[in-house]
Amino acid sequence: MHIIMVKKILADGSPCKKCGEVLAKMEADDQLKYINDVLIADERDAESAGMLLAKKLGVERAPFFVVTQDDGTQTVYTVYLKFVKDVLNKVVSEKEELQELLQNSPDLDFL
Repeated sequence: MHIIMVKKILADGSPCKKCGEVLAKMEADDQLKYINDVLIADERDAESAGMLLAKKLGVERAPFFVVTQDDGTQTVYTVYLKFVKDVLNKVVSEKEELQELLQNSPDLDFL
């Protein structure tokens, strides 16, 4: 298995807030050891490796993870906790997962 993490640099040159939060969480939980490559999607450079990969895969949010299995199949994760649960096989509370889903989807709301 090969895992790529893509994080974003915004047009003003500042790091993506969510990317920083996810990176800090991964460092705290000793999960970076599972990441094979980290690519930067620099909004100031459409040809940056992360921007090219995002375009190729049709991904519009960061951070995201591309998991390539040994048989070549790829899965893209745009929700960090789903990635942790499905790929790293770590226990994630339903509350945490739902909170992240709501944060990443402003069009969703509680009824």
